Amino acid sequence: MANMSLDWLIVGGGIHGTHIAARLLGDAGVSPDRLRIVDPADRLLDRWRSCTATTGMNHLRSPSVHHLDLAPLSLQKFAGSGKHRKSGLFAAPFERPSLTLFNDHCDRVASHFGLADLHIQDRATRCEVDCDGVEVRLAGGPPTRTANLVLAVGASEQPRWPDWAIPRDPRLHHVFDPDFDGWPRAHETVVVVGGGISAGHIALRLVAEGHDVHLVSRHALRQHQFDSDPGWLGPKYTRDFSREPDRDRRRAVITEARHRGSVSPDIGRSLRRAIRRDRLEWYEGEVDRLVPREDGLELELGTNTTVAADRVLLATGFASRRPGGSMVDELIASATLPCASCGYPIVDAALRWHPRVYVSGPLAELELGPVSRNIAGARRAAERIVDAARTSRPVSN
Repeated sequence: MANMSLDWLIVGGGIHGTHIAARLLGDAGVSPDRLRIVDPADRLLDRWRSCTATTGMNHLRSPSVHHLDLAPLSLQKFAGSGKHRKSGLFAAPFERPSLTLFNDHCDRVASHFGLADLHIQDRATRCEVDCDGVEVRLAGGPPTRTANLVLAVGASEQPRWPDWAIPRDPRLHHVFDPDFDGWPRAHETVVVVGGGISAGHIALRLVAEGHDVHLVSRHALRQHQFDSDPGWLGPKYTRDFSREPDRDRRRAVITEARHRGSVSPDIGRSLRRAIRRDRLEWYEGEVDRLVPREDGLELELGTNTTVAADRVLLATGFASRRPGGSMVDELIASATLPCASCGYPIVDAALRWHPRVYVSGPLAELELGPVSRNIAGARRAAERIVDAARTSRPVSN
């Protein structure tokens, strides 16, 4: 592939990168031949699909207005209406779409905007800013120059491994490891470690498949409909958040506002039902030690309880460190980009980290707040980036 010169290059082909690409094409009028998405997977949204498929989730936690198309009601219209709508496409409350419907709608959006043709299957390894734009070096191809760069990298490549899980045993797996291949293929006794909605989904999937399942969590079931209060989707909380000049205080507000380690009410009910029917064993406590045995694994809990299993599956989420790895680290150093004490970017209201560099997802959370990482955050980030694109004339190199 010859060197390319673009107006917009998006690094990351997940929920955020895909939606921002659609919005730049559909709302900002960017020409398809001036935009590309760099992602190492063989298709866009690959990590989203693999992670959600592993959990066995049937419906999303978010409502139907949170999707990847432009119009808010696009997903509802895509599902049909009246007698033409199949049952089970949405779940109460808030008409949460089924995973199958959501993914089919994503395919429709990608097809409509021709995003597969704009996908560069490669990994961005280095970004260098100069007065004319940004040069992005790729692991397997020639560098690409762009007038504007969007860093839409998430935390999906950095699952959080507890300290006690290292050194790793081949019978111990993290369900969000990019190379995860640890799902039991025959009847086993399985321990799931985690207290959030992913752990709940995993445990319920294992129960449905007939395994002997133990769920270990550091805390009691925390039940919330969403992963943060809906007030964060409007001015109720965001007005004061945007007025707060202290980034450390913003970080504290985000940490407090997120319902980490929580499950939705429907998953909470399903877990309690499985526990009552003796189909699921629940343990509340910290894991102190993993003990490998010839015939399995043992988890020693801080409550002086030992749980034995054939296999341990971690559903402990993702590491809190800034995503992007050495690519982002080197960009910060070379372009002297501002960061808060937590290591995350300090950006303006348009999500500009530099006049030519925009961010989305976790990298934008000190500006967008606790919803920044999810689908609603992708839509909010796209709105700001599109507004910036509309008000600035594209620069072609």
